[in-house]
Amino acid sequence: MKVDIKLVNGCWKDFLQHEFSLDYMKDLEDFLKSELVEGKIIYPPLDEVYTAFSLTPLEEVKCCIIGQDPYFLAGLAHGLAFSVKDGVSPPRSLINIYKELESDLGLIKPTGGNLTQWAKSGVFLLNTLLTVEENKAGSHKRKGWEKLTIKVIQELNEKKENVVFLAWGKDAHKVCQYVDLNKHCVIQTSHPSPLGAKKVGKDFDAFLGSNCFSKANKWLERKGVESIDWSLL
Repeated sequence: MKVDIKLVNGCWKDFLQHEFSLDYMKDLEDFLKSELVEGKIIYPPLDEVYTAFSLTPLEEVKCCIIGQDPYFLAGLAHGLAFSVKDGVSPPRSLINIYKELESDLGLIKPTGGNLTQWAKSGVFLLNTLLTVEENKAGSHKRKGWEKLTIKVIQELNEKKENVVFLAWGKDAHKVCQYVDLNKHCVIQTSHPSPLGAKKVGKDFDAFLGSNCFSKANKWLERKGVESIDWSLL
C-alpha cells in the first residue's frame, strides 16, 4: 500500500519512487497499513500526504518552510505544513504566522488558512512528519518520516542553489544542519505556536519579531533570485 504520488512530477517523482524502493519506506508503508486495519484515522488523507511535492516541483523551490507534524484534528491537514483547507479558520500557529507577516511586511491578515498560493510560488511547505493519528500529536514519530525528511533536505541541498530555509522550531533546526550554508541560507527561529512564538534560544530568535519573511526576500534578491510574494489575498 503506497500513498498516492500520481500528481507528483519531475525530480520529486523520481526521488520519491526511489525512496519507496528502500526498506525504511516499505516499513513505513506497513505501519500505515496496520494502523488503518486497526481502524485508526490518519491525517492527512493518504492521497494528500504528498501535496507539497505536487504543488512545488523541486526545480521551482525558492524557499523551504519546515514544520513538525500535520494537524491532528479532522478537516485541517492537507499535506502542506501550517496550511489548512479552504473554509477552515486559521489555527493558532498560523495566526502567529499572519501576525509576523503583518508586522514584518505590512500584509493584511487573511481570513482563511490555505497556503496553496505560497506553494505554487516556490515555497516548499514541508513537515518533518507527513502523517499523524487523529487526536495524537507526534504519534508517527520514529516510523520513518524523519529519515525521508532529512533526505528531502539533502536533495534540495545538493540539487539546488540559493534556497532559503525557514526553520521554525527545534525539529526544523535539526534537519537544517544538513544544509550547505555556502549555497543556501537558513533562518532559524522558535516555532510559531503560542507556546514557542516568543522564545529566544542561543542560536535562534523568537519567531514573533524575527522579520524572517523580509530577511528571506532580501537574501534571495542579493543572489539574483526573484523575491517571494507573501501576500495571500
